[in-house]
Amino acid sequence: MFTLAHISDPHLAPLPAVRWSELIGKRITGYLNWERRRRFIHSAAALELVTADLKRQSPDHTVVTGDIANIGLPAEFTRGREWLEELGPARDVSFVPGNHDIYVRDAFANAARQWGTYMHDDDGRTAFPYVRRRENLALIGVSTGVPTAPLLATGFIGTRQLVELAAALNKLKVERVFRVIMIHHPPLTSAPRHKRLLDAAVLMRVIAEHGAELLVHGHDHRHMVNWLNGPNGSRLPAVGVPSASAIPNAEHDSAAYNLYRIGGEAGAWTCEIESRGLDHSGQVVQQKRLKLIG
Repeated sequence: MFTLAHISDPHLAPLPAVRWSELIGKRITGYLNWERRRRFIHSAAALELVTADLKRQSPDHTVVTGDIANIGLPAEFTRGREWLEELGPARDVSFVPGNHDIYVRDAFANAARQWGTYMHDDDGRTAFPYVRRRENLALIGVSTGVPTAPLLATGFIGTRQLVELAAALNKLKVERVFRVIMIHHPPLTSAPRHKRLLDAAVLMRVIAEHGAELLVHGHDHRHMVNWLNGPNGSRLPAVGVPSASAIPNAEHDSAAYNLYRIGGEAGAWTCEIESRGLDHSGQVVQQKRLKLIG
């Protein structure tokens, strides 16, 4: 049995000290949004409780599906590296960026410099999609983070990544491993268009043709399970989690993470999911448990 933890959208709080010279372009709208709304949602204390509980579960590997940062300030990447290091060493933690991580054009260079060891394949290649093999699992990291105009939170994979993803899924199917796609934006969502993955339809066609066993994502800050079509009438779950720093509030899902317990073998996989998160008393508890596969 392999235990995979999935945590997302920590949106590290509070924002670092900001110089007015840094608030140009999209950052100014992001900063105002943080001051007016988001700083009342994301809590360092909530994130600390959730990550401490995750570490007590001793998963075999942890996946972080984006949005460590908020508005792409250089200091956010340094602090993000420190948070990743607290979560675990790069061999045991895999990361894919979200739209807030690649908020502006210079953000990807900062992310690669500070977080690169958490988003490369087993040979040290830092390019998306990357593949990491852990026991009978293959973790496939896909990036949807691209700079966008103010007030947009869309994602985009692009042709090169999708072609390479298809090839990787085919190769890994022959190896008879449990294939986990890690991505920030969900392929299926009820979110408005300005927050969606723009080439989601192409991604779903790739999965329908080449298959996978599980897709994990963040972005919508909600508990989500959608079912995607795979080859020959098969289906696979696409599972999202809330923001890992969201305070308990009736208007949104509170901070949580998922544990996937994966067993079996090709043709007879099993996968059970346990969601753990903050209740309204501020304690981390089991919120639900269900069988996804098998």
